[in-house]
Amino acid sequence: MEENNTKSIKGIKIRSLNLLMIFLACILYLLLIYATFYASHYFSTLVSATEQFVTCEHNADLVQEYSDYLTEQTRLYTLTKDPEYLEAYFREILIDQHREHALEALSSHHAGDEAFVHLQGALDASNGLIEQEVYAMMLSAASSGYDLKELLLKLPLDIPPEIQNMELPAQDLNLTSKELSDKAREIVFGASYQESKLMIETNITYFLTHILDTHKKLQSDSTQDLKKTLTRQQILISVLFVENVLTFIMIIQLIVKPLQIYVSNIKDEKKLEIIGSYEFKYLALTYNSIYELNVANEATLRYQAEHDPLTGIINRGAFEHLKQFFQSNPKPLAFLIIDVDKFKLINDGYGHEIGDMVLKKVAKLLEESFRATDYPARIGGDEFAVVITDVTLSLSKQIQNKIISMNEVLMNPTDGLPKVSLSVGGAFSENGFTEDLYQKADSALYDVKEHGRCGCRFYEDMENQTVENS
Repeated sequence: MEENNTKSIKGIKIRSLNLLMIFLACILYLLLIYATFYASHYFSTLVSATEQFVTCEHNADLVQEYSDYLTEQTRLYTLTKDPEYLEAYFREILIDQHREHALEALSSHHAGDEAFVHLQGALDASNGLIEQEVYAMMLSAASSGYDLKELLLKLPLDIPPEIQNMELPAQDLNLTSKELSDKAREIVFGASYQESKLMIETNITYFLTHILDTHKKLQSDSTQDLKKTLTRQQILISVLFVENVLTFIMIIQLIVKPLQIYVSNIKDEKKLEIIGSYEFKYLALTYNSIYELNVANEATLRYQAEHDPLTGIINRGAFEHLKQFFQSNPKPLAFLIIDVDKFKLINDGYGHEIGDMVLKKVAKLLEESFRATDYPARIGGDEFAVVITDVTLSLSKQIQNKIISMNEVLMNPTDGLPKVSLSVGGAFSENGFTEDLYQKADSALYDVKEHGRCGCRFYEDMENQTVENS
């Protein structure tokens, strides 16, 4: 019936409309992410180009700075013959090598492009200067009557063989001290030397100019691409805003209004009206079916709620309902009150967890020992009760035998639980659960406890014994 009703439902499907809006939103978000990614890429390219230019400029400055430094040390040595300048010169070209490291850094970033041609020219000119500078220092040393190789051996440096093996040309050996000194100064102060220095500066300038031009072009391209990407982002955000507004209107018209009506129906505890979109009509039919089912199952749910959570049998509240039921339905029954003997000692000696397991065991034995039409219940901590339906006093012996069997199981445990026993007091009634039935069973229970526990006694047996004794 319900299936036929749902097949006849007509209306806008919010699910389909919602999927469409989600799909459009996802597309817009993906496009936004795509545009943001490229904006970040263009910005990173711009930053990277700027950082690279700054690094190149710094390294180029180092090349120029330490090229001038070597020139200065060479010139000072040719003028003063002080070995301190000689050591400073060779320490730079052999150990510190600031200029060489800067050139390597520049070469690693720009090998193979047009800028590298100028950089290589600066490197070649710099190496040529080193040869001239060493030659000038050899002449200057010779002018003072020293061999440069001997001076180098006194320095705390590892001089490479190619420098140690350098010799003055034959034509220089016949020069006087003054001529040697003049020639050395001419080398480092002359026009040829200045041209080599100028060549280094020119090549480095060309290199930096090329890098700057490349950077400006890259910056301009990245800026234009970034502007275009930001414009796309603005358009996408605007479209996404419109899409969100439409979604909001759809929610108001197709979801919020029907919900308001349904809330009113639920507060009034009525079935839902079959209105709204396809989904809400379907929801109303489903809710109405569940509503009817809940009414039909209310008794079952109440029954489940009235069971003791530890033992699984009915609890004190359900037992009170049973009393009321059997008070208004006068049928023959027996009522038992059951106490677990010395249960406090079990809790104190073995712990509450073992105590709970003992209570579960007792409840299970009660369920297994009595019929499905009987009602075992837990009415207190270690106190149980059983309402036995459709029985008379003639069956008291059978009931006592059940209790004896239960006590045998409890007193001879095979499950690792401690020994325990039951004290049971009972009473019979021909007219349902009478007002004094509980008191009678409780009196019988008291008598069992007075005579050593672990047994079962019925109030009727106590009365008969009293009559016989009198």
